[in-house]
Amino acid sequence: MTRRILLGLLLLAGCKESTGALPAELEQRFAAEGVVRRADDQVFRYTYYSRSTRSNRWEDRDASIIVTARSVFVHKNGKVGLDLGAASRKANEVRREGDRVIISSGSGQSRVSWSFRPPEDAPGWAADIRAVIASADSGR
Repeated sequence: MTRRILLGLLLLAGCKESTGALPAELEQRFAAEGVVRRADDQVFRYTYYSRSTRSNRWEDRDASIIVTARSVFVHKNGKVGLDLGAASRKANEVRREGDRVIISSGSGQSRVSWSFRPPEDAPGWAADIRAVIASADSGR
C-alpha cells in the first residue's frame, strides 16, 4: 500500500501543467507579427514593490514567453503577465545578469520585473527584446 501511495505522489509531481497554451486569436496575432523566439514552461522571478513592507518582494512564477518583431508577451496559458509592444506606455528595459534576462516595466512603486534563464542564447534573447522595446519607444 505504501508503495502505491509513493508511486502516486511521484506521478503527480511529474505531471506539471504546461503554461504555453494560447487562444486562437493570440496565436494569430503572434504569427502575423512574426515569432522571433518562444520558450514555454519557464520559471520567472517576478519582482514587485510591496507597500506593506515598503520594499521589493519577489516570487517564482511558471510562465511562457513569446518575442515577436513587435511585442514581448509573458503569459500563463494566454493570461497576460506582461505585454510590451507599440501600445505600451510604461518605461521598459531589458538587461542581463549572467545567464538571466531581466525585463523591467514601469517606474517607481509600480515597477515590476520578470527575469528568467532562457533555454539558450541569453545574449540573443536580450538583444531581441531590446529591439522590441526600442521599436516601441520610437513609435511614441
